[in-house]
Amino acid sequence: MENAHNDTSSSGIGAKEFTVLVALLMSIVAISIDALLPALGLIGQELGAINENQPQLLISMLFLGMAIGQLICGPLSDALGRRPILFAGFALYLVGTLICYQASTLEELMVGRFVQGLGVAGPYISAISLVRDLYHGSQMARVMSLVMMIFVLVPALAPSLGQAILFIADWRSIFGFYLFYAVVLIIWISFRLKETLPKSNRIPFTKKGFYDGFKEVITNRITASYTVYMGLFFGSFIGYLNSAQQIFQVQFETGEMFSLYFGLLALVLGASSLINSRMVEKFGAKNIAFRAICAVVIASVIFLALHAFIEIRMWMFLLYAAVFFGSFGLLFGNVNSLAMEPMGHVAGIASAVIGSVSSIMSMVIGTIIGQMYDNTLIPLSSGFMIMGTLALCIMYWAEKARVEN
Repeated sequence: MENAHNDTSSSGIGAKEFTVLVALLMSIVAISIDALLPALGLIGQELGAINENQPQLLISMLFLGMAIGQLICGPLSDALGRRPILFAGFALYLVGTLICYQASTLEELMVGRFVQGLGVAGPYISAISLVRDLYHGSQMARVMSLVMMIFVLVPALAPSLGQAILFIADWRSIFGFYLFYAVVLIIWISFRLKETLPKSNRIPFTKKGFYDGFKEVITNRITASYTVYMGLFFGSFIGYLNSAQQIFQVQFETGEMFSLYFGLLALVLGASSLINSRMVEKFGAKNIAFRAICAVVIASVIFLALHAFIEIRMWMFLLYAAVFFGSFGLLFGNVNSLAMEPMGHVAGIASAVIGSVSSIMSMVIGTIIGQMYDNTLIPLSSGFMIMGTLALCIMYWAEKARVEN
């Protein structure tokens, strides 16, 4: 890691501290979602949800805020530098968290979650940009793999953390923890992290530049196709996140063990991400993405068919979930890189547009799938089957463009 230390000298901190800080900045999204999952049922009961599916919207609203926030934070981060966007994002996040902490209705809580989502976009976008500022090529890939190893532990541990808070306090204390987490990171950045984007490397924000970048993304057949692909598959995954608490705690009556099962599946995702980092150079992003989405579609067809013949047990669901968690680990980075491939000349704006458009798509799809939850796994597996099949068709159309060109 000594060579890496020299790369981070302009940031003011050593390579190990930099890696941990970037991982924690990225993790604010996962922790803001997953630590709250064990409390969704309690929140619905206390704040008078009209049905069992309504508290799921607390997950969707955060994704909606984040999708819009990415579109703003991406270009502004390139124009103003990383630190201003980090502090602005955290300020919004603190405001949103305070709204949530004091909310007396589910609607107020949703507003707070939306503001939280706008806020998390700042740290999330800046974390990736910080690495891009200081590393290139294989060094960047190595640092990002270390970041991801830490990052993957968060969704595995966050539900247990939320459950632990519920043992000793009420659900509002989870938002108290979010405040603490954000304040610690703000202090850390204030005293330890210097600006990593020199003024000479900044790209002025202009309406024309943003419009041209947006137009280029949505009119490029390959980039637009893989952006839609991401939106479709991640939408199915958000459908799972939205209904996970009900699946485990209501349908399978796991109670407080929910966080353990959720965490184990998150580790499957982490393991597949690690495997992908070692396989991608040998087999290629496109081939891995194709096989992974095929595995999801086939598993979903089989799982759906089982509903007609037998009663679904939890172990069956866990096997099925391991397939789509493992596939997500193989897909996410690869599909993102395939979407970005033609966009090297407008990387900053393209990354923001791709992230925002795919996130808005996935939020809408995930909300619909989640709201269709009916105490069975038919809506979820149908969602993965349909969205996966559409993603395959989109991929075929995108790759046909390469052949034609």
